[in-house]
Amino acid sequence: MILDVAPTELMVLGVVALLVIPPKDLPRAMRFAGQWVGKARGLARQFRSGFDDMIREAEFAEMEKKWKAENERIMREFPQTVDMAALMAPKPQDNAGTDTYSDPEPVMVEQPVIAAEPDLPPSSPAPAPKQAARKPRSKAAKSSASDTVEQTAPKPRTRRPKTAAPPETPSE
Repeated sequence: MILDVAPTELMVLGVVALLVIPPKDLPRAMRFAGQWVGKARGLARQFRSGFDDMIREAEFAEMEKKWKAENERIMREFPQTVDMAALMAPKPQDNAGTDTYSDPEPVMVEQPVIAAEPDLPPSSPAPAPKQAARKPRSKAAKSSASDTVEQTAPKPRTRRPKTAAPPETPSE
């Protein structure tokens, strides 16, 4: 490392700083030294990452050269013949109707006309269907399957209006 400081060297620097710098100015001096060390470390980190990038690019270029040389060697050992090139070329498709898996050509159709809804007069809401009340069956009704149960509509419940409490009369 460029700025490698051992712990013993750091302790010696701290003792010298206590002797040279008065205790009143020591926090400001330590902050200044910390900022300087931080900038130096950032510069070293930036230099190191740039150097690593250059090495990585050089390795990639070397690998690319090796791959290219290997590819050329293989092509020399196994040259392509005209027949092999013809085998690898895509075949033209015959559209004589023998191809059963091809999609038919798209057909253009006329777009539908969308008309606005005519203005209808507001209608009254439809009445809700009434539920029929069940009447309990008697034992005789249960025994005969041909009997039908009469269904009657339930009586609507009415609410009594709330009456105000009579005003209190002052007692004498």
